[in-house]
Amino acid sequence: MSKGDKVEVLDFWASPFCARVKVALEEKGVNYVASEEDLFGGKSELLLKSNPIHQRVPVLLHNDKPLAESSIIVSYIDEVWSSNPLLPTLAYDRAQARFWTDYIDKKVFETGRSIWGSNGEEREVGTRDFIEVLKHLEEALGEKNYFGGDAFGYVDIIAIGHSAWFLAYEKLGGFKVEDHSPKISAWIKRCLQRESVAKVLPDPEKVYQFVLHFRKMLGLE
Repeated sequence: MSKGDKVEVLDFWASPFCARVKVALEEKGVNYVASEEDLFGGKSELLLKSNPIHQRVPVLLHNDKPLAESSIIVSYIDEVWSSNPLLPTLAYDRAQARFWTDYIDKKVFETGRSIWGSNGEEREVGTRDFIEVLKHLEEALGEKNYFGGDAFGYVDIIAIGHSAWFLAYEKLGGFKVEDHSPKISAWIKRCLQRESVAKVLPDPEKVYQFVLHFRKMLGLE
């Protein structure tokens, strides 16, 4: 692509889905502008026009052409800026990466939300479900440094944004990720050593305070 490409991300600072788009752009060395959306005070006309179906972030605007849904955007980024590929070379490995992407998209945030978005027995069930999801991810990671092997890649980018919310899940759920999934805990620390991840991910304590504020808005506190 030409150096004159205009790349903008319609963003929300705490969103793990926005984080994966920004990490992918950082990994590719793409210059971009992150435009923060006010998701509670009123979404911008640009967001509503760019993603009229779901009306949510992230949206990637590449030369003013909008693209929605974070995992689709990361795949697009990998295809358009093809140096330093994120997806594996072999078809089978790519299919496996997409399987785990689908699993992460369906399970991680939803089970996390069942922890912070509830109280009592419902939260206890949510905590058990979340720990079970982590254990499945730990099995997928195995003894590898990253989900795809030795190199930080597509599934790592899909998953790592969620880790900024783990402190909130731990404090509200009364558990420690490291106690149940030490390999996932080590993987998070490994990922945070990468400039792309450290630059993009929000402070987990700030996310925790945001979650507490949101719980109050929902009448859960």
